[in-house]
Amino acid sequence: MAPPARSVSRTAPPGPPGVPDAASFDAALRAAIRARGLSLERLHARLAGRGIRVSLASLSNWQRGRCRPERSNSLHAVRALEEILGVPAESLVSLLGPPRPRGRWVRHVPGALPYRDICEVHGSVDRLLGQIENRDDGRLEWVSCHERFTVGPGREERTVRTRLVLRARAGGVDRHVALHHNQEGVLPGLQRVAYCRPGRVRTDPDEGVTAAELLFERPLERGETYVVEYEFGYSEGGPPSDSYSRWFRFPAHEYLLQVHFDPAALPARCHRYRQPNVSTPPADVAELRLTGRHMAHIAEQNVKPGVHGIRWEWD
Repeated sequence: MAPPARSVSRTAPPGPPGVPDAASFDAALRAAIRARGLSLERLHARLAGRGIRVSLASLSNWQRGRCRPERSNSLHAVRALEEILGVPAESLVSLLGPPRPRGRWVRHVPGALPYRDICEVHGSVDRLLGQIENRDDGRLEWVSCHERFTVGPGREERTVRTRLVLRARAGGVDRHVALHHNQEGVLPGLQRVAYCRPGRVRTDPDEGVTAAELLFERPLERGETYVVEYEFGYSEGGPPSDSYSRWFRFPAHEYLLQVHFDPAALPARCHRYRQPNVSTPPADVAELRLTGRHMAHIAEQNVKPGVHGIRWEWD
């Protein structure tokens, strides 16, 4: 994740055709059902005819907002409903947002924070994670995170390379979703991955957020560790850069951030900073000195949830 986010007002995502300003899944589903003129019993029969088993009670609860579909079979049913009701593909699914945390590995992680507490573009992040169906959110423990951020001769962001060591809190975890943000709204490409393969990529150009799914070679056993590497970068010039930070929703054992500057663009000063949540202004922790190879770094252990990064000033 790149520099701290700026607050940008957002409007609710559009609903299906004929459903103006459908800001929630249940409202869009009710309106689509009314427009199609089908009863819940008829929808239930149509789904059954496709081999999809969803109870009448579930359909009723979905349209009333009492619960929402989250599991894979339920999401499959929602996509079938989109076809039956004649609305565009993903128009209902996109309104669901990310799955709600499930299981003791999410509820009982001390100090865990939602994205709304650590980034001002949390609406964009939640929406993109929902589109990717990030089922494994919270089921991976961060053992270590090593990052190398490079600044080009024009004081621009060039690349950010990340190496993660992860440990499964539960069996069956088979992916990680990498996030990148920059407040200039210039989207990078996923230029390199190792020990995994790229899956779905979703972007929000207005907010400058990219979410990239990284698929493991196989599902993990509980307690098993896994290494992934990936790199975001720009084929042409990147955006101007004066900081880089990482959002930590959960505690991490170790974080190493190295910022490498081109010799033609050396900063006047560098500072290590932290931000426990978005309601608290970032605070400088210490001034950093560049090495002879034009690099500043921070190395932290027992990392607390929040924002951790380096900022720099130009002459």
